[in-house]
Amino acid sequence: MTNIFKQITSVKQKIVHAATQVQRNADEIQLLAVSKTKPVALIKEAYQSGLRHFGENYVQESVEKIQQIRLDNDFDEPVIWYFIGPLQSNKTRPVAENFDWVQSVDRFKIAQRLNDQRPAELAKLNICLQVNISGEQSKSGTTLSQVIELASQVHDLPHLKLRGIMAIPEKTSDNERLENQFKDLHIIYQKLQQLYPDVDTLSMGMSGDLNSAIRCGSTMVRIGTDIFGSRS
Repeated sequence: MTNIFKQITSVKQKIVHAATQVQRNADEIQLLAVSKTKPVALIKEAYQSGLRHFGENYVQESVEKIQQIRLDNDFDEPVIWYFIGPLQSNKTRPVAENFDWVQSVDRFKIAQRLNDQRPAELAKLNICLQVNISGEQSKSGTTLSQVIELASQVHDLPHLKLRGIMAIPEKTSDNERLENQFKDLHIIYQKLQQLYPDVDTLSMGMSGDLNSAIRCGSTMVRIGTDIFGSRS
């Protein structure tokens, strides 16, 4: 039993525990392994331990890893790749060509470029809108008041599929403040679900706030350190 397998098992147990506490089914919550800065060997180890969904933050590094894994052809089932980092307009093409999801769309310009650069032979690119739920100047993301308008614009693009929203809350020891931010995000998520039938993803919660995120309705948690260890 490898250390990665043990870590993944531990994270899955935490998800089950958090879900059980609020009478949710843990199967409704997708575990996204954040593999940024981690080598291909560790991604393969996590895959062999049962994971299929991997999130990356840095364009050049991630494309190199994706292409290497595809060339190696070691897996029976495809890896589902998520771009979850800030995305500059001059780097959208490799993301549009290599990823299955982009969870960090925060303005229409980025969505338009991803749509225009998505290869015709690939399935629609799944999109989550990133919301700056805490209003911090240092963070990317659209505002709560702009989400509905941006969602409408993204939904109309033919090569994209609007799937939901993502947020990175502020780092705070004030659990009530944190959960209020998660609850605000959940309210917007429910509004989007009423408008667009494909919306099924509320990506919020990381290692330090997993319990609160699941309690407030998260359908996807993004876990890096608790699976792969500290960033190298």
